[in-house]
Amino acid sequence: MTLAAWITHELQNRLSPAALTVVDESEQHRGHAGWREGGETHFRINIVSEAFVGKSRVERHRLVNEVLSGAFDRGLHALAIQAKAPGE
Repeated sequence: MTLAAWITHELQNRLSPAALTVVDESEQHRGHAGWREGGETHFRINIVSEAFVGKSRVERHRLVNEVLSGAFDRGLHALAIQAKAPGE
């Protein structure tokens, strides 16, 4: 399973998002720290979930990072997160 597929699977199973986009931006970081041939090092996530209702931006990011903690063991170097509650 690719890292992108694993990230998608984990977020869908744990946060039941109404909307989810996982974008591999690794190629934009070619030659920078953490980049490696083949990509899957730098991702951007846009997620909308009921799990974020009433939570601050920091709490939302912590929740996503907790769900994806195993991704760093799989080679993830950087993660950009946009996390919103429905209606935002």
